[in-house]
Amino acid sequence: QSLLLLLPMGNCTSNNSMSGTTNGEISALINNNGARKAYEGYDTEASRIYHENRTNEEQHQTEGGMIKPIIFGGLDGILTAFAIVAGAAGGALSPNTILILGFSNILADALSMGVGEFLSSKAENEWILTEREREMWEMENYPEGEIKEMEDIYVERGMEREDAKLVVETMSKYKEFFVDVMMAEELELKVPEDDHVMESFKEGIVMFCSFATFGAFPLLGYVIIPLSFPDLPSSALFTSACAVTSCVLFLMGCVKSLFSTSKWYLCGLETFLLGGACATVAYTVGQYVDNMLQ
Repeated sequence: QSLLLLLPMGNCTSNNSMSGTTNGEISALINNNGARKAYEGYDTEASRIYHENRTNEEQHQTEGGMIKPIIFGGLDGILTAFAIVAGAAGGALSPNTILILGFSNILADALSMGVGEFLSSKAENEWILTEREREMWEMENYPEGEIKEMEDIYVERGMEREDAKLVVETMSKYKEFFVDVMMAEELELKVPEDDHVMESFKEGIVMFCSFATFGAFPLLGYVIIPLSFPDLPSSALFTSACAVTSCVLFLMGCVKSLFSTSKWYLCGLETFLLGGACATVAYTVGQYVDNMLQ
């Protein structure tokens, strides 16, 4: 179904070459991230209208830059917590012991993951910048060699030698731009922004919060259920942890689908199955060790 049919209709007709398309439809495309909506609906006409009429920079999903620490931290947090719960339940430990082990481990691991994400991201960016300095030095001292390297890269990717020579020689007039392109094409590295330290710090904070937040879910049943239903057996606590963990794993997969082209239920099922497999291993190991010690 065409995206244009879903857009609000305007009252006046556009005077441009796109007959049948109103100003209201064009405005809706430009203001409502029309490029992405056109892609999601495979609507080539809507995509053409958006690009011919936009007056500012095309919008992209900038939140995707934090999807790695969110998903990685959240998945690691919830599986770590559930592994403790499952292993302790398999080993027949008391609910109080599970809570002590769970919350202390989640806090310590969240801090470790956050600091590790910050330091690793910062170190990677600093390494990339040193590589850029080297490429800039080579460009300053032997530009012919760098230009020849870029020509060879483009020829290997299918361009004619003359076309590659024209493109590279034009880019080489702008040294900063040329070196950034070399970083991407030759070394396959993205040059970080000037505020890369702050970005790395944000990634560390996101990792910590994601790990701690999702890691608390499997333990909530051990806090809430005894207060609300004090007569329930301890086995019900582990059942509630299983149910909560399963739901959260599925929801995490659904959230991940917002930044991919996969169906939401497939992403949810994938995360649920992989996370469930890890939890099953933890429970089995805990039960096996408990049987060995008896």
